[in-house]
Amino acid sequence: MTKTEENLKTAFAGESQARNKYDYFAKVARNEKLLYIAKIFEETALNEMQHAKDEFKLLKGISNTKANLKAAISGEHYENTEMYPQFEKEALKEGNEKAAILFKEVAEVEREHEARYKRLLELVENGLVYKRDKPIRWKCSKCGYVHTGTEPPEECPSCKHERHYYEPECMCFKKGCEGCGL
Repeated sequence: MTKTEENLKTAFAGESQARNKYDYFAKVARNEKLLYIAKIFEETALNEMQHAKDEFKLLKGISNTKANLKAAISGEHYENTEMYPQFEKEALKEGNEKAAILFKEVAEVEREHEARYKRLLELVENGLVYKRDKPIRWKCSKCGYVHTGTEPPEECPSCKHERHYYEPECMCFKKGCEGCGL
Protein backbone atom coordinates (compact mmCIF):
# COMPACT_ATOMS: atom_id res chain seq x y z
CA MET A 1 0.00 0.00 0.00
CA THR A 2 1.32 3.43 -0.92
CA LYS A 3 1.60 6.29 1.57
CA THR A 4 -1.20 8.09 -0.30
CA GLU A 5 -3.47 5.04 0.06
CA GLU A 6 -2.66 4.93 3.80
CA ASN A 7 -3.46 8.65 4.03
CA LEU A 8 -6.75 8.14 2.16
CA LYS A 9 -7.71 5.34 4.58
CA THR A 10 -6.84 7.51 7.58
CA ALA A 11 -8.71 10.49 6.12
CA PHE A 12 -11.74 8.33 5.34
CA ALA A 13 -11.83 6.98 8.90
CA GLY A 14 -11.42 10.47 10.37
CA GLU A 15 -14.09 12.06 8.19
CA SER A 16 -16.49 9.17 8.88
CA GLN A 17 -16.01 9.54 12.63
CA ALA A 18 -16.35 13.32 12.44
CA ARG A 19 -19.63 12.97 10.55
CA ASN A 20 -21.15 10.77 13.25
CA LYS A 21 -19.74 12.91 16.05
CA TYR A 22 -21.22 16.08 14.54
CA ASP A 23 -24.61 14.39 14.13
CA TYR A 24 -24.53 13.53 17.85
CA PHE A 25 -23.43 17.08 18.73
CA ALA A 26 -26.28 18.51 16.62
CA LYS A 27 -28.83 16.51 18.62
CA VAL A 28 -27.43 17.89 21.88
CA ALA A 29 -27.53 21.47 20.56
CA ARG A 30 -31.10 20.92 19.30
CA ASN A 31 -32.16 19.58 22.73
CA GLU A 32 -30.57 22.65 24.33
CA LYS A 33 -32.63 24.87 21.97
CA LEU A 34 -29.48 26.09 20.19
CA LEU A 35 -30.96 25.53 16.76
CA TYR A 36 -28.58 27.44 14.53
CA ILE A 37 -25.64 25.73 16.21
CA ALA A 38 -27.37 22.39 15.59
CA LYS A 39 -27.82 23.40 11.95
CA ILE A 40 -24.11 24.16 11.60
CA PHE A 41 -23.19 20.78 13.12
CA GLU A 42 -25.62 19.08 10.69
CA GLU A 43 -24.28 20.99 7.70
CA THR A 44 -20.71 20.18 8.66
CA ALA A 45 -21.65 16.51 9.12
CA LEU A 46 -22.90 16.47 5.52
CA ASN A 47 -19.64 18.09 4.38
CA GLU A 48 -17.63 15.44 6.24
CA MET A 49 -19.74 12.70 4.65
CA GLN A 50 -18.92 14.07 1.19
CA HIS A 51 -15.21 14.21 2.04
CA ALA A 52 -15.35 10.59 3.22
CA LYS A 53 -17.18 9.55 0.05
CA ASP A 54 -14.58 11.23 -2.16
CA GLU A 55 -11.75 9.52 -0.27
CA PHE A 56 -13.50 6.15 -0.33
CA LYS A 57 -14.01 6.46 -4.10
CA LEU A 58 -10.29 7.04 -4.61
CA LEU A 59 -9.66 3.88 -2.58
CA LYS A 60 -11.95 2.06 -5.03
CA GLY A 61 -14.24 1.25 -2.10
CA ILE A 62 -17.47 1.91 -4.00
CA SER A 63 -18.45 -0.52 -6.75
CA ASN A 64 -21.65 -2.13 -8.02
CA THR A 65 -24.28 -3.48 -5.62
CA LYS A 66 -23.12 -7.08 -5.93
CA ALA A 67 -19.52 -6.16 -5.06
CA ASN A 68 -20.70 -3.76 -2.34
CA LEU A 69 -22.77 -6.54 -0.74
CA LYS A 70 -19.75 -8.86 -0.81
CA ALA A 71 -17.63 -6.16 0.85
CA ALA A 72 -20.34 -5.59 3.46
CA ILE A 73 -20.54 -9.34 4.17
CA SER A 74 -16.78 -9.49 4.63
CA GLY A 75 -16.74 -6.48 6.95
CA GLU A 76 -19.64 -7.70 9.07
CA HIS A 77 -18.10 -11.20 9.26
CA TYR A 78 -14.78 -9.78 10.50
CA GLU A 79 -16.57 -7.65 13.08
CA ASN A 80 -18.68 -10.50 14.51
CA THR A 81 -16.06 -13.27 14.40
CA GLU A 82 -12.81 -11.45 15.19
CA MET A 83 -12.98 -7.78 16.12
CA TYR A 84 -15.80 -7.66 18.68
CA PRO A 85 -14.99 -11.04 20.29
CA GLN A 86 -11.40 -9.81 20.78
CA PHE A 87 -12.64 -6.49 22.16
CA GLU A 88 -14.95 -8.37 24.54
CA LYS A 89 -12.05 -10.52 25.82
CA GLU A 90 -9.85 -7.48 26.37
CA ALA A 91 -12.61 -5.60 28.19
CA LEU A 92 -13.25 -8.59 30.48
CA LYS A 93 -9.52 -8.90 31.15
CA GLU A 94 -9.46 -5.24 32.16
CA GLY A 95 -12.58 -5.64 34.30
CA ASN A 96 -14.75 -3.39 32.13
CA GLU A 97 -17.94 -5.45 32.16
CA LYS A 98 -20.10 -2.75 30.55
CA ALA A 99 -17.82 -2.54 27.53
CA ALA A 100 -17.59 -6.35 27.35
CA ILE A 101 -21.38 -6.66 27.31
CA LEU A 102 -21.64 -3.94 24.67
CA PHE A 103 -19.04 -5.64 22.45
CA LYS A 104 -20.80 -9.00 22.82
CA GLU A 105 -24.21 -7.52 21.95
CA VAL A 106 -22.87 -5.55 19.00
CA ALA A 107 -21.20 -8.73 17.67
CA GLU A 108 -24.65 -10.37 17.68
CA VAL A 109 -26.08 -7.46 15.69
CA GLU A 110 -23.19 -7.65 13.22
CA ARG A 111 -23.93 -11.38 12.77
CA GLU A 112 -27.50 -10.45 11.80
CA HIS A 113 -26.19 -7.79 9.41
CA GLU A 114 -23.94 -10.37 7.76
CA ALA A 115 -26.83 -12.81 7.36
CA ARG A 116 -29.11 -10.13 5.91
CA TYR A 117 -26.47 -9.02 3.41
CA LYS A 118 -25.94 -12.65 2.39
CA ARG A 119 -29.66 -13.02 1.66
CA LEU A 120 -29.69 -9.78 -0.33
CA LEU A 121 -26.68 -10.98 -2.33
CA GLU A 122 -28.56 -14.20 -3.13
CA LEU A 123 -31.49 -12.12 -4.40
CA VAL A 124 -29.20 -10.03 -6.61
CA GLU A 125 -27.25 -13.02 -7.94
CA ASN A 126 -30.44 -14.96 -8.72
CA GLY A 127 -32.32 -12.04 -10.29
CA LEU A 128 -34.96 -12.15 -7.54
CA VAL A 129 -34.79 -8.61 -6.14
CA TYR A 130 -38.27 -7.94 -7.56
CA LYS A 131 -39.56 -11.52 -7.88
CA ARG A 132 -40.88 -14.12 -5.44
CA ASP A 133 -42.29 -17.63 -5.83
CA LYS A 134 -45.34 -16.77 -3.72
CA PRO A 135 -47.29 -13.51 -3.54
CA ILE A 136 -46.09 -10.97 -0.99
CA ARG A 137 -47.00 -7.37 -0.18
CA TRP A 138 -44.90 -4.88 -2.17
CA LYS A 139 -45.01 -1.26 -0.93
CA CYS A 140 -44.28 1.79 -3.06
CA SER A 141 -41.66 3.76 -1.14
CA LYS A 142 -42.88 7.02 -2.65
CA CYS A 143 -46.62 6.99 -1.91
CA GLY A 144 -47.20 3.92 0.27
CA TYR A 145 -49.44 2.06 -2.19
CA VAL A 146 -49.39 -1.69 -1.44
CA HIS A 147 -49.58 -4.33 -4.18
CA THR A 148 -49.87 -8.06 -3.48
CA GLY A 149 -48.23 -10.33 -6.03
CA THR A 150 -45.14 -12.29 -6.98
CA GLU A 151 -43.72 -9.07 -8.47
CA PRO A 152 -44.46 -5.38 -8.03
CA PRO A 153 -46.15 -3.63 -10.96
CA GLU A 154 -43.96 -1.94 -13.58
CA GLU A 155 -45.47 1.38 -12.50
CA CYS A 156 -47.25 2.34 -9.29
CA PRO A 157 -50.95 2.75 -10.13
CA SER A 158 -51.22 5.50 -7.53
CA CYS A 159 -48.20 7.80 -8.00
CA LYS A 160 -46.85 6.47 -11.32
CA HIS A 161 -43.32 5.89 -10.00
CA GLU A 162 -41.37 3.04 -11.59
CA ARG A 163 -41.08 -0.50 -10.24
CA HIS A 164 -37.72 0.09 -8.56
CA TYR A 165 -39.45 2.28 -5.97
CA TYR A 166 -41.20 -0.83 -4.62
CA GLU A 167 -39.87 -2.81 -1.68
CA PRO A 168 -41.14 -5.84 0.18
CA GLU A 169 -43.38 -4.60 2.98
CA CYS A 170 -41.51 -7.00 5.28
CA MET A 171 -37.77 -6.57 5.01
CA CYS A 172 -36.47 -8.95 7.68
CA PHE A 173 -35.14 -11.18 4.85
CA LYS A 174 -35.13 -14.24 7.09
CA LYS A 175 -35.31 -17.66 5.47
CA GLY A 176 -38.84 -19.02 5.68
CA CYS A 177 -40.47 -15.61 6.24
CA GLU A 178 -43.75 -15.50 4.33
CA GLY A 179 -43.80 -11.69 4.49
CA CYS A 180 -40.51 -11.48 2.58
CA GLY A 181 -41.32 -14.47 0.42
CA LEU A 182 -38.04 -16.16 1.22
